[in-house]
Amino acid sequence: MSARPLRTVLLAHPGAEMFGSDRMLLESVIGLVDDGMRVVVALPGRGLLDEALRSAGAEVVVVPMLVLRKSLLSPQGLPILVRDAFRGLGAAWRLIGQLRPDAVYVSTIIAPLWPLVARLRRVRSVSHIHEAEASGSRLINRILYLPHLASQRTLVNSRFSLETIRSALPSLAERSVVVYNGVASPEDPPPPRERINDPVRVLYVGRLSPRKGPDLVIEAARLLRTRRREVTVTLLGAVFRGYEWFEDQLREQSRTSGVRVEFAGFHPDIWPFLAESDVLVVPSRVDEPFGNTAVEGVLARRPVIASDSSGLREAAGGYISSRLVPAGDAEAIADALVAIVDTWGEAGASTQEDRAEALRRHAPSTYRASIVSAVLGEGQPRR
Repeated sequence: MSARPLRTVLLAHPGAEMFGSDRMLLESVIGLVDDGMRVVVALPGRGLLDEALRSAGAEVVVVPMLVLRKSLLSPQGLPILVRDAFRGLGAAWRLIGQLRPDAVYVSTIIAPLWPLVARLRRVRSVSHIHEAEASGSRLINRILYLPHLASQRTLVNSRFSLETIRSALPSLAERSVVVYNGVASPEDPPPPRERINDPVRVLYVGRLSPRKGPDLVIEAARLLRTRRREVTVTLLGAVFRGYEWFEDQLREQSRTSGVRVEFAGFHPDIWPFLAESDVLVVPSRVDEPFGNTAVEGVLARRPVIASDSSGLREAAGGYISSRLVPAGDAEAIADALVAIVDTWGEAGASTQEDRAEALRRHAPSTYRASIVSAVLGEGQPRR
């Protein structure tokens, strides 16, 4: 007798924005809905992701949830951790009991209670890990990864993430499978400009935070001005609450640099900005588990300059029009910009070939099929 097909899947996700892991959750939902499943998503609050999930055919419920930020792993954060854990445990227990899902899909390592509650409720669970900091504390990484041993399957978004898990918790790495992010893009993005006869238009996409390095882009543009090269910079992104000081610092830096810098804020649709740019720079100072933004730059047919580290090496490497530079090095970014502009015809000609390769590596249809297979428990025995 064949197994009863899955009918209801509960997904738990720790936020409602539209950044990397949020977009991947949306892709996962689309795949599950398209496969004919009832999809219910638990979120800690409302936001852009909530709206997109409903449009994709999912039901959304807002519940108390423990979101395990590193700030909670301290004496000062302990009272909040205990409070949120108590509330989140009860909410997860009740919701799983009410829905009686066939599977629970846990998005990111910072929603740690869901695999444990699913195991206690005797429901199959899948953890999808999007975080990896090889340079961070092995003990902290181990603590963050440990709850996900309760899941029957673990998905990770890059080989770098897998090796980071292996160094902290080998037993979790043994049951983990790499599933590269599926990245959607316009069907026919505009090609690069035929020639650059005015300022080079440089784009940065991401959080405005010291870790992500937008200040390095402004500094690289300033260095190019000293070489009599004109550059404009667009910063597409916003700060975390509490980091407003960093945006103030960026604005002061742009003022004193003499570079024209546009602070475009956050926009869920980045493609018009990519279409108006010449080069995308992804200058993260610290480990990135992957690099959706770099892939989006390649898919948009724009040369990409990215830090030669962590998951960015996998995301941006292997493309003719991409260049990898040492992390934290504004001068290296400036040199890469000069090299791209000086060989602009060559760089532009290779972007269509690079786009075709990125489509092969990161087709949303392939990603969605992998998520459905993982949730169904296909291709790997339960542990």
